[in-house]
Amino acid sequence: MATHIKSPSPTAARESEDLAARVEDLLDSLRSDGEERARELAREFDQWDGPIVVDRDTIAEARASLAPTLLDDIAAAHRHIRDFATAQLASLQPFEIEVAPGLRAGHRLVPVSVSGCYVPAGRFAHIASALMSVTTSAVAGVGTTVVASPATDARGGVHPAILAAADIAGADIILGLGGVQAIGALAFGLFTGKPADILVGPGNSYVAEAKRQLFGEVGIDAVAGPTESMIAADHTADAHRVAVDLVGQAEHGVDSPVWLVTTSRELADDVARLVPGLADDLTEPGRTSALTAWEDHGEIILADTREEAAAICDEYAPEHLQIMTEDLPWWHQRLTNYGSLFLGPEATVTFGDKSAGPNHILPTKRAARYTGGLNVLKFVKQLTYQELTPEAAQIQGELSARISRYEGMEGHARSADLRAEA
Repeated sequence: MATHIKSPSPTAARESEDLAARVEDLLDSLRSDGEERARELAREFDQWDGPIVVDRDTIAEARASLAPTLLDDIAAAHRHIRDFATAQLASLQPFEIEVAPGLRAGHRLVPVSVSGCYVPAGRFAHIASALMSVTTSAVAGVGTTVVASPATDARGGVHPAILAAADIAGADIILGLGGVQAIGALAFGLFTGKPADILVGPGNSYVAEAKRQLFGEVGIDAVAGPTESMIAADHTADAHRVAVDLVGQAEHGVDSPVWLVTTSRELADDVARLVPGLADDLTEPGRTSALTAWEDHGEIILADTREEAAAICDEYAPEHLQIMTEDLPWWHQRLTNYGSLFLGPEATVTFGDKSAGPNHILPTKRAARYTGGLNVLKFVKQLTYQELTPEAAQIQGELSARISRYEGMEGHARSADLRAEA
Protein backbone atom coordinates (compact mmCIF):
# COMPACT_ATOMS: atom_id res chain seq x y z
CA MET A 1 0.00 0.00 0.00
CA ALA A 2 1.55 3.30 -1.07
CA THR A 3 2.05 6.01 1.56
CA HIS A 4 2.36 9.76 1.02
CA ILE A 5 5.47 11.04 2.81
CA LYS A 6 4.70 14.53 1.46
CA SER A 7 1.33 15.55 0.08
CA PRO A 8 0.41 18.63 -1.96
CA SER A 9 -1.06 21.55 -0.04
CA PRO A 10 -4.59 22.74 -0.77
CA THR A 11 -4.31 25.96 -2.77
CA ALA A 12 -6.74 28.42 -4.24
CA ALA A 13 -7.48 28.18 -7.95
CA ARG A 14 -4.91 30.25 -9.79
CA GLU A 15 -6.87 30.91 -12.95
CA SER A 16 -9.59 33.51 -13.09
CA GLU A 17 -13.09 32.10 -13.44
CA ASP A 18 -13.66 34.31 -16.45
CA LEU A 19 -10.51 33.19 -18.31
CA ALA A 20 -12.42 31.34 -21.03
CA ALA A 21 -14.81 34.26 -21.56
CA ARG A 22 -11.97 36.77 -21.67
CA VAL A 23 -10.06 34.71 -24.25
CA GLU A 24 -13.21 34.26 -26.33
CA ASP A 25 -13.74 38.03 -26.37
CA LEU A 26 -10.14 38.65 -27.41
CA LEU A 27 -10.31 36.09 -30.22
CA ASP A 28 -13.60 37.53 -31.46
CA SER A 29 -12.10 41.03 -31.57
CA LEU A 30 -9.04 39.75 -33.44
CA ARG A 31 -11.28 37.93 -35.91
CA SER A 32 -13.35 41.05 -36.57
CA ASP A 33 -10.76 43.84 -36.28
CA GLY A 34 -7.69 41.97 -37.47
CA GLU A 35 -4.23 43.46 -37.47
CA GLU A 36 -5.19 46.76 -35.87
CA ARG A 37 -6.63 44.92 -32.86
CA ALA A 38 -3.47 42.80 -32.61
CA ARG A 39 -1.38 45.98 -32.55
CA GLU A 40 -3.63 47.43 -29.82
CA LEU A 41 -3.18 44.31 -27.68
CA ALA A 42 0.59 44.36 -28.23
CA ARG A 43 0.64 47.93 -26.93
CA GLU A 44 -1.63 47.06 -24.00
CA PHE A 45 0.06 43.89 -22.78
CA ASP A 46 3.69 44.24 -23.90
CA GLN A 47 4.07 48.01 -24.41
CA TRP A 48 5.22 47.25 -27.94
CA ASP A 49 4.43 49.77 -30.66
CA GLY A 50 7.09 48.74 -33.15
CA PRO A 51 6.97 46.53 -36.25
CA ILE A 52 5.13 43.23 -35.84
CA VAL A 53 6.85 41.36 -38.68
CA VAL A 54 10.55 41.01 -37.89
CA ASP A 55 12.71 41.84 -40.91
CA ARG A 56 15.92 40.12 -41.99
CA ASP A 57 18.13 43.01 -40.86
CA THR A 58 16.75 42.79 -37.33
CA ILE A 59 17.34 39.03 -37.25
CA ALA A 60 20.91 39.53 -38.49
CA GLU A 61 21.51 42.18 -35.83
CA ALA A 62 20.15 39.85 -33.16
CA ARG A 63 22.48 37.06 -34.22
CA ALA A 64 25.43 39.45 -34.30
CA SER A 65 24.64 40.64 -30.77
CA LEU A 66 24.97 37.17 -29.27
CA ALA A 67 28.18 35.56 -28.09
CA PRO A 68 29.65 33.13 -30.66
CA THR A 69 29.66 30.41 -28.02
CA LEU A 70 25.90 30.79 -27.53
CA LEU A 71 25.32 30.58 -31.27
CA ASP A 72 27.47 27.45 -31.37
CA ASP A 73 25.40 25.92 -28.56
CA ILE A 74 22.14 26.76 -30.31
CA ALA A 75 23.46 25.20 -33.51
CA ALA A 76 24.54 22.03 -31.68
CA ALA A 77 21.13 21.62 -30.03
CA HIS A 78 19.47 22.27 -33.39
CA ARG A 79 21.48 19.45 -35.00
CA HIS A 80 20.36 16.99 -32.31
CA ILE A 81 16.70 17.97 -32.63
CA ARG A 82 16.85 17.96 -36.44
CA ASP A 83 18.51 14.54 -36.61
CA PHE A 84 15.98 13.02 -34.23
CA ALA A 85 13.05 14.52 -36.17
CA THR A 86 14.55 13.28 -39.44
CA ALA A 87 14.69 9.75 -38.08
CA GLN A 88 11.10 10.07 -36.86
CA LEU A 89 9.95 11.06 -40.33
CA ALA A 90 11.82 8.12 -41.86
CA SER A 91 10.01 5.74 -39.48
CA LEU A 92 6.72 6.29 -41.35
CA GLN A 93 6.71 5.60 -45.06
CA PRO A 94 4.12 5.91 -47.83
CA PHE A 95 2.79 2.54 -48.92
CA GLU A 96 0.41 0.84 -51.32
CA ILE A 97 -0.98 -2.69 -51.05
CA GLU A 98 -3.41 -4.85 -52.98
CA VAL A 99 -6.21 -5.33 -50.44
CA ALA A 100 -8.01 -7.71 -52.80
CA PRO A 101 -7.46 -8.61 -56.48
CA GLY A 102 -7.80 -5.38 -58.43
CA LEU A 103 -8.26 -3.19 -55.31
CA ARG A 104 -5.20 -1.16 -54.48
CA ALA A 105 -5.05 1.19 -51.50
CA GLY A 106 -2.40 3.10 -49.62
CA HIS A 107 -1.42 6.34 -48.01
CA ARG A 108 0.69 9.35 -48.90
CA LEU A 109 2.56 11.59 -46.47
CA VAL A 110 1.75 15.26 -47.08
CA PRO A 111 2.98 18.08 -44.80
CA VAL A 112 0.59 20.83 -43.80
CA SER A 113 0.96 24.09 -45.70
CA VAL A 114 1.40 26.50 -42.77
CA SER A 115 2.41 25.94 -39.16
CA GLY A 116 2.20 28.48 -36.35
CA CYS A 117 4.84 28.08 -33.63
CA TYR A 118 4.41 30.03 -30.40
CA VAL A 119 7.55 30.73 -28.35
CA PRO A 120 6.97 32.23 -24.89
CA ALA A 121 9.38 34.82 -23.50
CA GLY A 122 8.16 35.88 -20.09
CA ARG A 123 10.48 35.20 -17.18
CA PHE A 124 12.83 33.09 -19.33
CA ALA A 125 14.22 33.27 -22.87
CA HIS A 126 12.84 30.03 -24.30
CA ILE A 127 15.54 29.29 -26.86
CA ALA A 128 14.81 25.58 -26.73
CA SER A 129 11.08 26.02 -27.41
CA ALA A 130 11.91 27.82 -30.65
CA LEU A 131 14.27 25.02 -31.66
CA MET A 132 11.83 22.23 -30.77
CA SER A 133 8.82 23.52 -32.69
CA VAL A 134 10.45 25.22 -35.67
CA THR A 135 13.02 22.50 -36.39
CA THR A 136 10.35 19.81 -36.31
CA SER A 137 8.11 21.79 -38.64
CA ALA A 138 10.99 22.39 -41.06
CA VAL A 139 12.02 18.72 -41.14
CA ALA A 140 8.41 17.74 -41.86
CA GLY A 141 8.55 19.87 -44.99
CA VAL A 142 5.92 22.43 -43.99
CA GLY A 143 5.59 25.07 -46.68
CA THR A 144 5.62 28.11 -44.36
CA THR A 145 6.64 28.09 -40.70
CA VAL A 146 5.47 31.21 -38.85
CA VAL A 147 6.83 31.98 -35.38
CA ALA A 148 5.23 34.33 -32.85
CA SER A 149 7.07 35.48 -29.74
CA PRO A 150 6.43 38.54 -27.55
CA ALA A 151 8.11 41.78 -28.57
CA THR A 152 8.49 44.17 -25.65
CA ASP A 153 9.57 47.75 -25.32
CA ALA A 154 12.03 46.79 -22.57
CA ARG A 155 13.86 44.43 -24.95
CA GLY A 156 13.41 46.56 -28.02
CA GLY A 157 11.56 43.75 -29.78
CA VAL A 158 11.67 39.96 -29.72
CA HIS A 159 14.37 38.42 -27.53
CA PRO A 160 17.52 38.23 -29.71
CA ALA A 161 18.31 34.64 -28.67
CA ILE A 162 14.81 33.54 -29.71
CA LEU A 163 15.23 35.32 -33.04
CA ALA A 164 18.53 33.54 -33.60
CA ALA A 165 17.17 30.13 -32.59
CA ALA A 166 14.07 30.46 -34.77
CA ASP A 167 16.18 31.57 -37.72
CA ILE A 168 18.69 28.74 -37.32
CA ALA A 169 15.82 26.26 -37.01
CA GLY A 170 14.25 27.39 -40.30
CA ALA A 171 11.49 29.90 -39.52
CA ASP A 172 10.10 31.63 -42.60
CA ILE A 173 8.33 34.52 -40.81
CA ILE A 174 8.72 35.80 -37.25
CA LEU A 175 6.06 37.95 -35.58
CA GLY A 176 6.66 40.07 -32.50
CA LEU A 177 3.44 39.14 -30.74
CA GLY A 178 2.63 37.34 -27.51
CA GLY A 179 -0.39 35.90 -25.73
CA VAL A 180 -3.84 35.56 -27.23
CA GLN A 181 -3.05 38.13 -29.91
CA ALA A 182 -0.22 35.91 -31.14
CA ILE A 183 -2.39 32.81 -31.28
CA GLY A 184 -5.16 34.71 -33.05
CA ALA A 185 -2.72 36.21 -35.55
CA LEU A 186 -1.26 32.80 -36.34
CA ALA A 187 -4.67 31.17 -36.69
CA PHE A 188 -6.22 33.94 -38.80
CA GLY A 189 -3.15 34.70 -40.91
CA LEU A 190 -2.78 38.28 -39.68
CA PHE A 191 0.33 40.08 -40.98
CA THR A 192 1.17 37.10 -43.21
CA GLY A 193 -1.94 36.29 -45.23
CA LYS A 194 -1.22 32.67 -44.32
CA PRO A 195 -3.61 31.17 -41.73
CA ALA A 196 -1.97 28.34 -39.82
CA ASP A 197 -3.12 24.77 -40.34
CA ILE A 198 -1.69 23.76 -36.95
CA LEU A 199 -0.66 25.70 -33.83
CA VAL A 200 2.11 24.34 -31.61
CA GLY A 201 4.21 25.44 -28.67
CA PRO A 202 3.90 26.05 -24.93
CA GLY A 203 2.49 29.16 -23.26
CA ASN A 204 0.62 30.50 -20.28
CA SER A 205 -3.00 29.77 -19.40
CA TYR A 206 -4.28 32.38 -21.88
CA VAL A 207 -2.28 30.85 -24.72
CA ALA A 208 -3.46 27.34 -23.81
CA GLU A 209 -7.09 28.48 -23.63
CA ALA A 210 -6.85 30.28 -26.98
CA LYS A 211 -5.50 27.13 -28.62
CA ARG A 212 -8.26 25.06 -27.00
CA GLN A 213 -10.97 27.39 -28.31
CA LEU A 214 -9.51 27.39 -31.82
CA PHE A 215 -9.10 23.61 -32.02
CA GLY A 216 -11.16 22.30 -34.90
CA GLU A 217 -10.76 25.49 -36.87
CA VAL A 218 -7.04 24.71 -36.75
CA GLY A 219 -5.07 21.76 -35.45
CA ILE A 220 -3.13 22.02 -32.20
CA ASP A 221 -0.39 19.97 -30.58
CA ALA A 222 -2.13 19.74 -27.19
CA VAL A 223 -3.95 21.74 -24.53
CA ALA A 224 -0.95 22.10 -22.27
CA GLY A 225 -0.97 22.61 -18.54
CA PRO A 226 1.91 23.49 -16.20
CA THR A 227 5.14 21.52 -16.61
CA GLU A 228 5.19 18.37 -14.48
CA SER A 229 7.90 15.85 -13.61
CA MET A 230 8.09 12.56 -11.73
CA ILE A 231 11.07 10.56 -10.54
CA ALA A 232 10.89 6.86 -9.73
CA ALA A 233 13.82 5.83 -7.54
CA ASP A 234 14.96 2.99 -5.31
CA HIS A 235 17.65 2.47 -2.67
CA THR A 236 20.43 2.81 -5.29
CA ALA A 237 19.54 6.43 -6.11
CA ASP A 238 21.52 9.38 -4.79
CA ALA A 239 19.22 11.58 -2.72
CA HIS A 240 21.04 14.81 -3.60
CA ARG A 241 20.78 14.09 -7.33
CA VAL A 242 17.07 13.28 -7.01
CA ALA A 243 16.43 16.46 -5.02
CA VAL A 244 18.38 18.66 -7.45
CA ASP A 245 16.40 17.29 -10.39
CA LEU A 246 13.08 17.85 -8.63
CA VAL A 247 14.02 21.43 -7.80
CA GLY A 248 15.22 22.01 -11.35
CA GLN A 249 11.79 21.18 -12.71
CA ALA A 250 9.92 23.03 -9.96
CA GLU A 251 11.74 26.13 -11.20
CA HIS A 252 9.39 26.24 -14.22
CA GLY A 253 6.62 27.92 -12.25
CA VAL A 254 4.67 28.11 -9.01
CA ASP A 255 2.08 25.68 -10.38
CA SER A 256 4.54 23.06 -11.71
CA PRO A 257 4.09 19.79 -9.81
CA VAL A 258 7.08 17.54 -9.07
CA TRP A 259 6.64 14.03 -7.71
CA LEU A 260 8.90 11.34 -6.27
CA VAL A 261 7.77 7.73 -6.00
CA THR A 262 10.24 5.44 -4.24
CA THR A 263 10.55 2.07 -2.60
CA SER A 264 13.13 3.44 -0.12
CA ARG A 265 11.95 5.18 3.06
CA GLU A 266 15.47 6.47 3.70
CA LEU A 267 15.60 8.09 0.26
CA ALA A 268 12.15 9.62 0.74
CA ASP A 269 13.16 11.21 4.05
CA ASP A 270 16.47 12.49 2.67
CA VAL A 271 14.85 14.07 -0.36
CA ALA A 272 12.13 15.70 1.76
CA ARG A 273 14.87 17.25 3.89
CA LEU A 274 17.04 18.40 0.96
CA VAL A 275 14.54 19.96 -1.45
CA PRO A 276 13.56 23.13 0.49
CA GLY A 277 17.19 24.16 1.01
CA LEU A 278 18.13 23.51 -2.63
CA ALA A 279 15.12 25.49 -3.82
CA ASP A 280 15.91 28.36 -1.46
CA ASP A 281 19.45 28.49 -2.89
CA LEU A 282 18.23 29.33 -6.42
CA THR A 283 18.29 32.85 -7.80
CA GLU A 284 15.02 34.62 -8.61
CA PRO A 285 12.60 34.06 -10.24
CA GLY A 286 13.43 30.35 -9.97
CA ARG A 287 13.69 30.46 -6.19
CA THR A 288 10.13 31.60 -5.57
CA SER A 289 8.76 29.30 -8.26
CA ALA A 290 10.53 26.23 -6.90
CA LEU A 291 9.68 26.88 -3.24
CA THR A 292 6.02 27.52 -4.01
CA ALA A 293 5.69 24.62 -6.44
CA TRP A 294 7.22 22.22 -3.93
CA GLU A 295 5.07 23.47 -1.06
CA ASP A 296 1.82 23.49 -3.00
CA HIS A 297 2.24 20.67 -5.51
CA GLY A 298 5.23 18.53 -4.49
CA GLU A 299 4.63 14.90 -3.50
CA ILE A 300 6.73 12.04 -2.15
CA ILE A 301 5.06 8.63 -2.36
CA LEU A 302 6.49 5.52 -0.68
CA ALA A 303 5.61 2.29 -2.51
CA ASP A 304 6.02 -1.24 -1.17
CA THR A 305 7.25 -2.77 -4.44
CA ARG A 306 8.62 -1.66 -7.79
CA GLU A 307 5.46 -2.94 -9.47
CA GLU A 308 3.37 -0.68 -7.23
CA ALA A 309 5.73 2.22 -7.97
CA ALA A 310 5.42 1.61 -11.72
CA ALA A 311 1.64 1.46 -11.45
CA ILE A 312 1.68 4.86 -9.70
CA CYS A 313 3.82 6.28 -12.51
CA ASP A 314 1.33 5.04 -15.10
CA GLU A 315 -1.57 6.44 -13.08
CA TYR A 316 0.01 9.90 -12.92
CA ALA A 317 1.04 9.72 -16.62
CA PRO A 318 3.60 12.49 -16.08
CA GLU A 319 4.96 14.78 -18.75
CA HIS A 320 8.54 13.84 -17.76
CA LEU A 321 9.50 10.60 -16.03
CA GLN A 322 12.99 9.91 -14.70
CA ILE A 323 14.03 6.41 -13.59
CA MET A 324 16.85 6.10 -11.04
CA THR A 325 16.70 2.42 -10.13
CA GLU A 326 18.21 -0.99 -10.63
CA ASP A 327 17.17 -3.03 -13.68
CA LEU A 328 16.39 -0.18 -16.08
CA PRO A 329 15.23 -2.55 -18.88
CA TRP A 330 12.41 -3.80 -16.63
CA TRP A 331 11.15 -0.26 -16.09
CA HIS A 332 11.50 0.59 -19.77
CA GLN A 333 9.32 -2.35 -20.79
CA ARG A 334 6.85 -2.01 -17.91
CA LEU A 335 5.98 1.70 -18.15
CA THR A 336 3.37 2.85 -20.67
CA ASN A 337 2.14 6.35 -19.71
CA TYR A 338 4.60 9.26 -19.94
CA GLY A 339 5.46 12.14 -22.22
CA SER A 340 9.18 11.42 -22.32
CA LEU A 341 11.29 8.90 -20.40
CA PHE A 342 14.74 9.48 -18.88
CA LEU A 343 16.52 6.25 -18.00
CA GLY A 344 19.29 6.11 -15.42
CA PRO A 345 21.00 8.63 -13.15
CA GLU A 346 22.89 10.26 -16.03
CA ALA A 347 19.67 11.24 -17.85
CA THR A 348 18.00 14.40 -16.63
CA VAL A 349 14.93 16.26 -17.86
CA THR A 350 17.15 19.28 -18.46
CA PHE A 351 18.80 17.41 -21.35
CA GLY A 352 15.38 16.76 -22.86
CA ASP A 353 14.29 20.33 -22.22
CA LYS A 354 17.26 21.91 -23.94
CA SER A 355 19.40 19.90 -26.29
CA ALA A 356 19.29 16.10 -26.45
CA GLY A 357 16.98 15.72 -29.46
CA PRO A 358 13.57 14.25 -28.52
CA ASN A 359 10.96 17.01 -28.43
CA HIS A 360 10.22 18.79 -25.16
CA ILE A 361 6.69 19.90 -26.08
CA LEU A 362 4.89 17.09 -24.26
CA PRO A 363 1.45 16.06 -22.95
CA THR A 364 0.44 17.17 -19.44
CA LYS A 365 -2.59 16.61 -17.19
CA ARG A 366 -2.48 12.82 -17.75
CA ALA A 367 -2.84 13.24 -21.53
CA ALA A 368 0.13 10.86 -21.88
CA ARG A 369 -2.44 8.09 -21.37
CA TYR A 370 -3.51 8.57 -25.00
CA THR A 371 -0.95 10.71 -26.84
CA GLY A 372 2.73 11.45 -27.15
CA GLY A 373 4.55 14.73 -27.50
CA LEU A 374 5.13 17.00 -30.45
CA ASN A 375 6.84 15.15 -33.25
CA VAL A 376 7.46 15.51 -36.95
CA LEU A 377 4.35 13.47 -37.78
CA LYS A 378 2.12 16.13 -36.15
CA PHE A 379 2.92 18.28 -39.16
CA VAL A 380 2.31 15.50 -41.69
CA LYS A 381 -1.04 14.18 -42.89
CA GLN A 382 -1.37 10.49 -43.75
CA LEU A 383 -3.74 10.69 -46.72
CA THR A 384 -5.33 7.42 -47.81
CA TYR A 385 -6.49 6.55 -51.34
CA GLN A 386 -7.92 3.63 -53.32
CA GLU A 387 -8.19 2.60 -56.97
CA LEU A 388 -10.13 -0.36 -58.42
CA THR A 389 -10.35 -2.32 -61.61
CA PRO A 390 -13.88 -2.89 -63.00
CA GLU A 391 -13.76 -6.50 -61.78
CA ALA A 392 -12.80 -5.43 -58.25
CA ALA A 393 -15.47 -2.72 -58.30
CA GLN A 394 -18.13 -5.34 -59.08
CA ILE A 395 -17.13 -7.41 -56.05
CA GLN A 396 -16.88 -4.38 -53.75
CA GLY A 397 -20.16 -3.03 -55.13
CA GLU A 398 -22.07 -6.16 -54.22
CA LEU A 399 -20.46 -6.31 -50.76
CA SER A 400 -20.93 -2.61 -49.97
CA ALA A 401 -24.53 -2.62 -51.25
CA ARG A 402 -25.47 -5.48 -48.93
CA ILE A 403 -23.91 -3.76 -45.92
CA SER A 404 -25.51 -0.41 -46.85
CA ARG A 405 -29.01 -1.92 -47.10
CA TYR A 406 -28.57 -3.73 -43.84
CA GLU A 407 -27.75 -0.35 -42.27
CA GLY A 408 -30.75 1.25 -43.97
CA MET A 409 -28.68 3.53 -46.23
CA GLU A 410 -30.31 3.05 -49.63
CA GLY A 411 -28.46 5.97 -51.25
CA HIS A 412 -25.12 4.34 -50.47
CA ALA A 413 -26.41 1.02 -51.78
CA ARG A 414 -27.42 2.51 -55.13
CA SER A 415 -23.95 4.04 -55.62
CA ALA A 416 -22.50 0.59 -55.01
CA ASP A 417 -25.09 -1.02 -57.33
CA LEU A 418 -23.92 1.13 -60.24
CA ARG A 419 -20.42 -0.33 -59.95
CA ALA A 420 -21.65 -3.86 -59.42
CA GLU A 421 -23.99 -3.74 -62.45
CA ALA A 422 -21.32 -2.18 -64.68
